[in-house]
Order: sequence, then C-alpha cells, then structure tokens
Amino acid sequence: MQRTEGKTVKLATFIPLTIKKRGGRRVIVRPDSMAPTDTLKPIVQHDTPMQVALSKAFHWQRLLEQGLAKSGTEIAQREGLHHSMVNEMLRLTLLEPAIIQSILAGKQPRCMSLLWFQRNPLPVDWLAQRELVTGFDA
Repeated sequence: MQRTEGKTVKLATFIPLTIKKRGGRRVIVRPDSMAPTDTLKPIVQHDTPMQVALSKAFHWQRLLEQGLAKSGTEIAQREGLHHSMVNEMLRLTLLEPAIIQSILAGKQPRCMSLLWFQRNPLPVDWLAQRELVTGFDA
C-alpha cells in the first residue's frame, strides 16, 4: 500500500504470519520465502529443544575429544547440571548423520523429542536407527 502525504511517500508492508499454540507455547508460522510458486506455504518451527540439545551434545563431545573435560560428570559440574542429563544428551552424538540433519533442519517426525530420547534406548546401528525413525511416521 502506498500513501502520499505532501512530498513524503509512506509504504506499508503486510507479512502473512500466523501464531499457533504448540504444547502450551506459541509458535510463529511464517510463509516459505523459498517457494517460487506458492508464497503462502507455511513453515512450522519444529522442536527447538532437540536442536539445542543436539548442538550442546556435539559441543560437549568436542570437549571430551580435545581433553578439555575428562568426563560427562565433569561437564555437568561445570554447567550446573545433573550428570545423567549430560550423559543422556551425549548419546545424541551417536545418531545417524541423516537423522541429525533432519533434526537440525526441523524436519524430524513430530513425536521425536528430547524426552523420547531420554526415556528410550537408542540403537547403536544406524540402520536400526533409521527403521526406528521411519516407525515414528507410521
């Protein structure tokens, strides 16, 4: 929309955002700016706690590999966390790379959450992990 007041031109921009509730908190659904044909295709933010946990797990794994921390318990003491939480999150570094990429892109199945990983065993074999993730969508 364009308005002229005297010699000044004012422009107004409309951005089609939708606010939806997800798990008791509000999430902004924004249009997909990458879609060339349909500019109103929504992108929903997925499990950001999973993304944060994954990045922390790889950071902590790097600390262990570089010898800057001796164990998950030492990392937990530094971070002010319970040692079991750090060690559970470190298991995320054992995920298949394709699963990690889908989590970071926000394209993991909706029921795949940090809580699920904390309560269920994670197969070490990547093929078994892939079958497990495929089962989420079923």
